[in-house]
Amino acid sequence: MKNINFILAALLLAACNQAQQTTSPTAILVSDVNIVNLRNGKILENQQVVIDSGKIQGISGNIENAESYQTKIAGKGKFMLPGLAEMHAHIPSPPTSSERTEDVLFLYLSNGITTIRGMLGHPSHLELREKAKTGVITSPRIFTSSPSLNGNTVTSREEAISKVTAYQKAGYDFLKIHPGIQLEVFDQIVRTSNEVGIQFAGHVPVDVGIRHALKSKYASIDHVDGFLEGLVPETANVKPDQNGFFGYNFTPLADTTRIDQLVKMSKENKVWIVPTQSLFTRWFAPTNGEELLAQPEMRYITEETLDEWRTRKEQSTGPDSGFDADQWKQFDAIRRQLMKKLQDGGHGMLLGSDAPQLFNVPGFSIHHEIDAMEDAGLTPLEILQSGTINPAIYFGMDDQFGEIKEGLDADVIIVDANPLENLDALQQIFGVMRQGKWHSKEAIDQRLGEIAEKMRNN
Repeated sequence: MKNINFILAALLLAACNQAQQTTSPTAILVSDVNIVNLRNGKILENQQVVIDSGKIQGISGNIENAESYQTKIAGKGKFMLPGLAEMHAHIPSPPTSSERTEDVLFLYLSNGITTIRGMLGHPSHLELREKAKTGVITSPRIFTSSPSLNGNTVTSREEAISKVTAYQKAGYDFLKIHPGIQLEVFDQIVRTSNEVGIQFAGHVPVDVGIRHALKSKYASIDHVDGFLEGLVPETANVKPDQNGFFGYNFTPLADTTRIDQLVKMSKENKVWIVPTQSLFTRWFAPTNGEELLAQPEMRYITEETLDEWRTRKEQSTGPDSGFDADQWKQFDAIRRQLMKKLQDGGHGMLLGSDAPQLFNVPGFSIHHEIDAMEDAGLTPLEILQSGTINPAIYFGMDDQFGEIKEGLDADVIIVDANPLENLDALQQIFGVMRQGKWHSKEAIDQRLGEIAEKMRNN
């Protein structure tokens, strides 16, 4: 009997040793966490998530060898969801120092943003993209546009062919379209981009117009640019170049019964929309600039930049600017109607706030954008999809990120409450994981404190 007991004990010990040996020393176990399924809006409760080598290796209700994991994160009562994408971000360019650039990238990451689409490219961003990919720097995944294509940088068809070809060969992810491009030059950009295989996104030049832009199949139209102008009847005989700030001047002329046609065209031509609505509720809005400057996130911005924002706000909406608060209310109502209809009947929405434009601090501004989208009538699930699944589909990489799913990249957020019930939960971050590297709330707060200190001493 003693021999049998000895054998059984030996077998049990061997089994335990084998379990410990088969558990990778670099594996991380997130225990008892609630997973937010952003396909169907359901919660998968009390799951054990194994992460290793930058990937989600396993998801299960139970795990037998939990004690064998060297790194464990207690997820009891917490909620795990995929990291967010900021689809209208800006990345600093030289002469901004590499230290400040990396701090800005961390500001995004600290708010659960694990992917950014840089909307004003520079050659240095190609190097940053590679450093982010290989983990040399702490950063979200980076996609970067080309340098700006606008009325000053591309003035002929020949220049369009040359620049589009060069930017594609350089390895930029897409072309950035800015205002001022003449129609025949724009059409050449479209032809050449289709020939060499690079997408284009951004603004709708006045000479192009929203209908021609949609038919040209932008990858995305940002700011809902050109749509309000497209609501003005031809009989109004307006001069297109007198449209003002994203069509604001034409607000009284807008015929909202024309929205459905534009929405249908966006769906037919598979054009994604990035609203950047926070740009219009913070900068170009009857909001108090000093109140905005008093918000806590402003401590991550230099005093020089804050002073510039104060001045530009006054120039845009101050007493001498010609800004009309009542007209803005109508302008804002039309934009919200456009957003809601584009969500319900268009191709799809992408989450983007245009940071760091005025009063939009990188990372933190995504929460203002989320609030603005919710005010427009989008549901929490739709908004979360616009920042997770939709960007992954947009990039053709939904087999790599955008969900909590075995085999996908371990780019995740863990928050203290259910974001489907209250999107403010996204600001209650317990920790962020990028490429399987865990950044706890304590570590995030420490780094943020260091960044704020630099700004005070700048």
